[in-house]
Amino acid sequence: MTSTLEYPFDTLPPTGETCEVAPGVHWIRMPLPFALNHINLWLIEDGDGVVIVDTGYGLDASQEAWNTILAGLGRPVTRIIVTHCHPDHLGLAQWLSEKTGAPVTMTLGEFLGGHALWNQLPGYNTSAMITQFRQHGLDEERCIALANRGNAYKRGVPSLPACYDRVIDGDSLEIGQRSWKVIVGHGHSPEHMSLHCESAGLLISGDMLLPRISTNVSVFAATPDDDPLGRFLDSIRTFKQLPVATLVLPSHGSPFRNIGLRVDQLIEHHDDRCAELLAACTVPRCAGELLTTLFPRELDTHQVMFAMGEAIAHLNHLARKREVCRSVESDGIVRFIKSHQ
Repeated sequence: MTSTLEYPFDTLPPTGETCEVAPGVHWIRMPLPFALNHINLWLIEDGDGVVIVDTGYGLDASQEAWNTILAGLGRPVTRIIVTHCHPDHLGLAQWLSEKTGAPVTMTLGEFLGGHALWNQLPGYNTSAMITQFRQHGLDEERCIALANRGNAYKRGVPSLPACYDRVIDGDSLEIGQRSWKVIVGHGHSPEHMSLHCESAGLLISGDMLLPRISTNVSVFAATPDDDPLGRFLDSIRTFKQLPVATLVLPSHGSPFRNIGLRVDQLIEHHDDRCAELLAACTVPRCAGELLTTLFPRELDTHQVMFAMGEAIAHLNHLARKREVCRSVESDGIVRFIKSHQ
């Protein structure tokens, strides 16, 4: 294993254009209205048609880019695959399905997760999230900012598919006479789908494996004591079984090789985060107090949502490993303190 990640592509595809990364597989890059300002989408040639993998955030600019790309294809769309339910991936799936007539393929967890967020179901709505964050010590000013922001999910996902083709872990999708194996991962979203094509040496990793940033892992109000970080780490370890020469096609950043090294880097990153939190918990501390330990930079409201979810996830992981004890104080705040071992 080499000691660095390898990036075989020096240039990025302009918005509305595609770049071939392997025979019959094309890279699309579209804008996002956040600090993380882009998402990678993929086209896979499917005989006389083409399969879309992920769809982009519900922006006019993304729809315009898709209109340009679809007009230049000269072939029908046969399937729309959604790796997971987050807005930059699911956002334009229904719009594209209506436009092309192609069915949407995803896992059950992501289909239901998207509907839970879009419809603001109990445990997945804004008020439940803010209640959870207050219980973990987030200051009132930031809680009010999140409340004023409202249902941001629905802005990125203007409409949702009412039906879909379901896949589960281990399924194979036949696309263009090649087999793509479904690898379901957990922690970032309910049942995130990555796709591995052994014959082509490709992994469409979605958000489960990113080259330069760490994937967000958050605790939802519906499952307050869950350990999504443990699930995420278990999931990415399975990628180490893939050949080292595998070209990883991530949702953010550039395609890269040396998959095992990246998995090791991410595990070390989260181990370091947990160690920092453990060192800070010699006295009872809440997630709100520990935000600056994990994220010393200034955070906007969008980033605060992810940061709080991630802080709780790391603390829950330490609690699951019995390295910290969790308690609810008389003020109703959830706090964590290093265990006596």
